[in-house]
Amino acid sequence: MNFFLSELVGTAVLTLFGCGVVANVLLAKSKGFNGGWIVIALGWGMAVTFGVYVAGKYSGAHLNPALTIAFALTGQLSWSLVPVYIAGQMAGGILGGVLTYLMYLPHWAETEDADLKLAVFCTQPAIRNTPANFLSEFLGTAVLSFGLSCIGANSFAEGLNPLIVGFFILAIGLSLGGPTGYAINPARDLGPRIAHALMPIKGKRDSDWGYAWLPVVAPICGAIAGVYLYMALVSPVAG
Repeated sequence: MNFFLSELVGTAVLTLFGCGVVANVLLAKSKGFNGGWIVIALGWGMAVTFGVYVAGKYSGAHLNPALTIAFALTGQLSWSLVPVYIAGQMAGGILGGVLTYLMYLPHWAETEDADLKLAVFCTQPAIRNTPANFLSEFLGTAVLSFGLSCIGANSFAEGLNPLIVGFFILAIGLSLGGPTGYAINPARDLGPRIAHALMPIKGKRDSDWGYAWLPVVAPICGAIAGVYLYMALVSPVAG
């Protein structure tokens, strides 16, 4: 499996399971309706786990353009591969969003709230405040990239790393996800947001393009900060 296909399939699995658990909790007459935030956070953690298991052997399972850019800046990935990785991630994000739409096909018409339909696909802030929302996504993704760097350095647990990463995502969701819904991944947010815009969802609203830049730019900045912080504080000690 080449890098593009690996990132596409891994990100599609991530977004299908992740957006799928949100749909299960938010869409009317679903068996998981009103399951709550813990169900969503756990579902996203497992979504990342199995996305990593799918793609890890072939591409390293970045599944996140913010991480890809951060790793390229720090010399962990060739810049020539960055467009390939990001193209696969974005295609996978869109595909995962489309598959979620198809999976819950009868439930869109049963759900009256257009905001909930949008929330299945992408993040929206609990309180719309651009500086605060940017800081939330920046810090969440900085924690993500710093933590992933630490996990990757612990080779004793290598076989369990995807599961450990999933629990790490669960921790981020439970602790840091409340303000913005913790996109922490441009492909996870923008890809399904595009799917929302394209799919013929009955009673849907606009895709909130005025906010869409923030869960792209803030995670990229945060991922870079987290990786450089790891290199400055932990890497020299570990070396």
